[in-house]
Amino acid sequence: MNQTFMKEKKILPLVLSMSLPMVISMAVNSLYNIVDSYFVAKLSEDAMTALALVYPVQNLINAIAIGFGIGINAIVAFSLGAGDAKRANQAATQGTFFSFVHGVVLAITAIGFMPLFLGAFSPEKVVRDMALVYAGRAFLFAPVIGLGLSCEKIFQSVGNMKISMISMMCGFVANIILDPLMIFGIGIFPQMGIAGAAYATGIGQCITLAVYLVCYRIRPIPVKIAVQYLRPDKGILSRLYAVGIPATLNLALPSLLICVLNGILAGFSEKYVLVLGAYYKLQTFIYLTANGIIQGIRPLVGYNYGAGEYKRVEKIFRTTLGLVIGVMFVGTVLCWMIPDKLVGLFTASPETIGIGVRALHIISLGFVVSAVSVTCSGALEGLGKGASSLYISLARYVVVILPVAYVLSRLLGAKGVWYAFCTTEYVTAAVAYGIYRREQTGKAQRKL
Repeated sequence: MNQTFMKEKKILPLVLSMSLPMVISMAVNSLYNIVDSYFVAKLSEDAMTALALVYPVQNLINAIAIGFGIGINAIVAFSLGAGDAKRANQAATQGTFFSFVHGVVLAITAIGFMPLFLGAFSPEKVVRDMALVYAGRAFLFAPVIGLGLSCEKIFQSVGNMKISMISMMCGFVANIILDPLMIFGIGIFPQMGIAGAAYATGIGQCITLAVYLVCYRIRPIPVKIAVQYLRPDKGILSRLYAVGIPATLNLALPSLLICVLNGILAGFSEKYVLVLGAYYKLQTFIYLTANGIIQGIRPLVGYNYGAGEYKRVEKIFRTTLGLVIGVMFVGTVLCWMIPDKLVGLFTASPETIGIGVRALHIISLGFVVSAVSVTCSGALEGLGKGASSLYISLARYVVVILPVAYVLSRLLGAKGVWYAFCTTEYVTAAVAYGIYRREQTGKAQRKL
């Protein structure tokens, strides 16, 4: 495959051709959790609460795998743009190996940590027991997640987005078929309850990885993963982590945010904790659609930056911003037109649905303006400016929202937390645009 199309094709068709498969892929990926939640909610509201409590740690595992994968993506795409195939191969091989190592460490650590973690957020033993059952099985697949996401980012770095889409869809189809069979014990499967949801998701992730490996064998890509490139290179590893660690923190910060907000909301009622968990499932679907566009343009930004096409990078940024604004507008409309149906996917309680409807109405007021921070952060990662992207996420998930949520919850009750979301988006949008413009000023002097 010749990657020169990334600096020659017209911008809008190029961005759409790269992004649409990723939009579909990310939408499919977000349905993993939503499907689990839908079927688990059929068991009981306690089971859904257990899933909400596990979600921050589950998100952290995914964040580390995705974040390091973004580092792989940035280095490989830049190296290809600069015409350095050997460096691209080294980054892909060493990145894949360390992704697997991260997964093993995360599986052991997360499973051992969960009892202490859950004890801090729920006084209900039945909820904690359910959460431990789910986590103890789901987290075993962390090495598979690491390998699968490293493959995803490598395929994306060479512009092969369709394989990513096909791989994710295969995993999701397996998950959605297995969920009811394994949770409720249909056909040859025993009734496993919440454990069945964990196994179904894990098997889907294994299938996704298998598709990548098969495609790599039968349809070779320009980037090679081989033993000869495995010897650690200090320069490459430092760049992988320099981009990957900030990208990981970008993705992990929502987990910290959810933990803190769960602590605030639990003081009012566990129903608010459930609503926050349900919102994040829905938010994942909406924002991951936007992030699908961001995933599509990261290799474009990196490749063109490596090739010295700085004006083209700016055109890609503006086109992407317009597309993300459109996605977030649709999300806002849905949260106002059918909020009861969206929240109703996760609970049958009229009281909880009512709380959820009010939450969606308030939080969604910040969706459209959040397109600025999402696009700036993604473009900066594509440029290899991981630290600058992290500053945006720190503002969005810690520096602004946490104190605002605490103060407003004392003034307005639980709904103050919902107002903190939209308030934060407006502040962060201004911060993000300022950071992006500052980096653009000196981009020609900064190289990966």
